[in-house]
Amino acid sequence: MSDPRIIFVTGSSRGIGLALTNHFLQRGDKVYGCSRGAPALNHPAYRHSELNVSDENAVVAMVRSAVRREGKIDALLNNAGIASMNHALLTPLSSASAIFSTNFFGTFLFCREVAKSMVQQKSGRILNFSTVATPLRLEGESIYAASKAAVESFTEVLARELASTGVTVNAIGPTPVPTDLIKHVPAEKMRALLARQAIPRFGTSADVINVAEFFLSPQSDFVTGQILYLGGVNR
Repeated sequence: MSDPRIIFVTGSSRGIGLALTNHFLQRGDKVYGCSRGAPALNHPAYRHSELNVSDENAVVAMVRSAVRREGKIDALLNNAGIASMNHALLTPLSSASAIFSTNFFGTFLFCREVAKSMVQQKSGRILNFSTVATPLRLEGESIYAASKAAVESFTEVLARELASTGVTVNAIGPTPVPTDLIKHVPAEKMRALLARQAIPRFGTSADVINVAEFFLSPQSDFVTGQILYLGGVNR
């Protein structure tokens, strides 16, 4: 049996992040997770940090502690994210700043710190999280979509910057998955969104896990700088 992978999952206490964490633990991997609150699970192979992903000092400390303990990091999944549905003209700067702090700057910080270890070990998989709201140009989600567009651009450039080191950087854009992130979206708006997909249904955590495992596979070392949307949505 192969050695367990050391995997970072941000936003690991609920929704897709929790599903990913449980999946990796069931496979026998070690998972380092984080959220702003207490952990949602107790497992001997899981270590949790309570932090804000845009807190530079906290992110640096978490990553360095894991590297000292494990000697490596095999994969990073930047799942942590927040959204706010609002017309652009009615969006306060505080809301826009909070969304970018979590969705983009949090992704940047974890990529920067984890990649330092991956470059030294000459291997690693980074998977960032976008959304179909970006290619669909969803009304009422301008700031959320813009923050994820920034994640996509960063993913594509970072993939080139790390290409010679054995580290791949990709992104997944899930369709709506029934989690806390979308529970306040009106049902009519959600039906209209799903109708714009080639496969008009909600996504599931299993759909995301399937794509994540593809990107994390050792056989995917020739796949980098890609943004993969689910549900048949195209850029």
